[in-house]
Amino acid sequence: MAEPDPEPMTSGAGQRLGAPETLGISTLDPGLRPPTMPPGRHVTIRVRMLDDTEELFDISQKASGKVLFDLVCSHMNLIEGDYFGLEFQNHQKMMVWLDHIKPIIKQLRRPKHTTLRFAVKFFPPDHAQLLEDLTRYLFALQIKQDLSSGRLPCNDSSAALMVSHIIQSEIGDFEESQCRSHLLNNNYIPEQMPLIDKIMEFHSKNIGQTPAESDYQLLEVARRLEMYGIRLHPAKDREGTRLSLAVAHTGVLVFQGQTKINAFNWSKVRKLSFKRKRFLIKLRPDLNSSYQDTLEFLMASRDCCKVFWKICVEYHAFFRLFEEPKPKPKPVLFTRGSSFRFSGRTQKQVIDYVKESELQTVCKTDFYPHLSASSGHSHGMVNGQKSLELCSHSPDGRQPSPLTSPLLNDACSVRTDDEDEARRKRFPTDRAYFIAKELLTTERTYVKDLEVITSFQSAVGQDEATPDSLKNTIFSTFEPLHKFHTGFLREVEQRLALWEGRSNAHIKGDYQRIGDVMLRNLQGLKPLTANLHKQSELLVELEKSCRVSRKLETLCKDFELQKVCYIPLNVFILRPLHRLMHYKQILERLCKHYLATHVDFRDCRAALADVSEVVDQLQGSLIKMENFQKLLELKKDLIGVDNLVVPGREFIRLGCLSKLSGKGLQQRMFFLFSDVILYTSRGMTATNQFKVHGQLPLHGMTIRESEDEWGVPHAFTLVGLQQSVVVAASSLTEMEKWMEDIKTAIEMAKTRNGPSSELLTSNLTDNKCPEDSSVEAESEDDMAASRISLERPTPHRGNTMVHVCWHRNTSVSMVDFSIAVENQLSGNLLRKFKNSNGWQKLWVVFTNFSLFFYKSHQDDYPLASLPLLGYSVTIPSESENIHKDYVFKLHFKSHVYYFRSESEYTFERWMEVIRSATVPSSRARVLNSKESHLH
Repeated sequence: MAEPDPEPMTSGAGQRLGAPETLGISTLDPGLRPPTMPPGRHVTIRVRMLDDTEELFDISQKASGKVLFDLVCSHMNLIEGDYFGLEFQNHQKMMVWLDHIKPIIKQLRRPKHTTLRFAVKFFPPDHAQLLEDLTRYLFALQIKQDLSSGRLPCNDSSAALMVSHIIQSEIGDFEESQCRSHLLNNNYIPEQMPLIDKIMEFHSKNIGQTPAESDYQLLEVARRLEMYGIRLHPAKDREGTRLSLAVAHTGVLVFQGQTKINAFNWSKVRKLSFKRKRFLIKLRPDLNSSYQDTLEFLMASRDCCKVFWKICVEYHAFFRLFEEPKPKPKPVLFTRGSSFRFSGRTQKQVIDYVKESELQTVCKTDFYPHLSASSGHSHGMVNGQKSLELCSHSPDGRQPSPLTSPLLNDACSVRTDDEDEARRKRFPTDRAYFIAKELLTTERTYVKDLEVITSFQSAVGQDEATPDSLKNTIFSTFEPLHKFHTGFLREVEQRLALWEGRSNAHIKGDYQRIGDVMLRNLQGLKPLTANLHKQSELLVELEKSCRVSRKLETLCKDFELQKVCYIPLNVFILRPLHRLMHYKQILERLCKHYLATHVDFRDCRAALADVSEVVDQLQGSLIKMENFQKLLELKKDLIGVDNLVVPGREFIRLGCLSKLSGKGLQQRMFFLFSDVILYTSRGMTATNQFKVHGQLPLHGMTIRESEDEWGVPHAFTLVGLQQSVVVAASSLTEMEKWMEDIKTAIEMAKTRNGPSSELLTSNLTDNKCPEDSSVEAESEDDMAASRISLERPTPHRGNTMVHVCWHRNTSVSMVDFSIAVENQLSGNLLRKFKNSNGWQKLWVVFTNFSLFFYKSHQDDYPLASLPLLGYSVTIPSESENIHKDYVFKLHFKSHVYYFRSESEYTFERWMEVIRSATVPSSRARVLNSKESHLH
């Protein structure tokens, strides 16, 4: 179990996972556009999520309610969204559900000033019917809200038990002082104080319970309560007795106070209707019943009747029908009565869809039309992206959710244990062989990466707007490299085949080495690497050309959205520099392993000397180019920045912090540079970018811890010459990382002549943040900014590191990026989910803090990915019953994956590179060795 998070902030938000940023993120077809909007004026809709955070969605007023709801579900990548709805207070001050069929403009009178609440709409009788961890987590948040508001009354024992499961998921295993402090600072139920000891007693019994298990246990207790999922609607019977009506999966219920006094099962109900204030229940004839045919209840108004009647219609359809009811044909001359009908999948369709999506054969139109399916359980991803190119066999003809990746659902080959053991006995076990094999596997990925650049070169080569100098630079650099490394890869493959003994077995002893191949090829590579220090010139020229030519800019953006371009395009351009570092690391490991008398030692040592000389010459250029590349990449993620890329500016850290304002704590994305801090917010826009709210120059800034001052955990204050900002980190570790880097940057700013130009666009040059102004002004500013940014909307990837940090509520530094390029790995791994049987063979590439999954190394693009920020990598415990060698475990909150490697060496290497992405780095750890190259 991961270590419990520190005590959460008292903001009322669900801090344990904080949907949607809680999920393990994996992408199938990243970078696709949000759902298409109908034409017309756009409006920004505010939606309050179940963890009390608020999200903004940009939508056409002519769009239907379903378009908005789909946007919200897509934002969370919620497969079982049909259990939920959006509710709001209408002009008659009644809480109603957003109608999926009607246009937004006909339902919300003042959409800019209306906050919709995302909430559970349909409560199933058994939470085991909820198949996804995310769905159960959202239900748990709903129960938490209902408990807090008093809407879910229960006895003290049940209340204390439920709270114990809630705090287990939020703060982890019981520790007496932490638990008591947490309960004193957070109210989960009315009149909580007398129950604190009882809650702590129950909490102490939950040790070892994961967040997902806590959600399950919470729902197990809640579903047995009389008022579980009950929403009361005041009414009177014919005698004028005050009652309340409610609807559940079983039928219509009648309550007196909080006691159920009657129930009318769906099987007994013939018709539900209303006439003015009267709500009518017509029953089927029953000789054994004393009830009359029609029961009548009086409600406050016709609208109250209609609201309750619509909910009954939907509950009946969702739980009782096999499929969504078809719309009735419109009358030619006139209509009579309400035309409302249930719109959406029924519960049966939802369950069938999720199960079949997990088990179905998933075919890609370009690749693998015949993947065989086997059992498994998928884990969620968050990016709000839809997988548009999957072929689906779902019962309702819908496309599978982007959560349902063929690779994350065992829809590929499964290797048996017998096959695995036979293979191990057949192949060499020498450590040098596995080091050489790492050269082979990573070279395969490198050649594929070079092919991405050569295909980009082909695309720009056909564009008349591209300057000839740029075309020639790209061609002269990458075409020879691709040709050379294709030949080098062929040699390495042949040598490994001989080493493994699959051919020429009688002479294989002469070929159990790799140094001679590397020495010969590194000497041949030297002339091609002579100009690699000019790669920065290529980046600069490409950037300048894109600014001059809109056509070239669009061409680059479109190319970057292709599936082969699985990481930012500029990173591919720097790959040849990074690859030389990898050769050096591999040769260092071989030299360390061999005895000086080994036949391969002399060649490896000579090859290491050659590549070290080149790497040392290029090191200074590499540091500057990585910083330049990162600034270019961040520029694409931001709206409201005119000139981010200027001489002298260095990127230091980006990540999530909560900013304290008059509206409370609000999640913001912060960007720390050597001269300024930017803070931004993320709305649901067509470009998927972050909008800059303000800037804090580092010149003259001071920083201090202020947890006690504001009563907010992990808070610190940035005191600038013109503005002060109070922020809170998600944990003590995050706070320490931010404060260390900001203090270092402030000291650097004192002694350096940094960029002097203004950073932001003119509408933010006063350094004011819109959320500090009035609500009306902020709303209008946001609308204006949206119109500007969406005037020519362009697609934008939603799986960049900025978005991962936003969802995971964490941060990443330039030091982390520098370490990451040194830690890249490729190879076959066997993968198993927590609850699946058998091991699935995958080709896995680790780069850019992420695992990219392929069916085989010949694939041109990954089918899924798993960003690892926030994950922990450990060795499975005995209780997990893995019983296999060389297995490591990846887990984030309730998401667990097991991976098997083929040897002790490869196991150590995977653990090493993954830890480089999951263990927080210290700026001081690398800064001293690199600082001389930065200036």
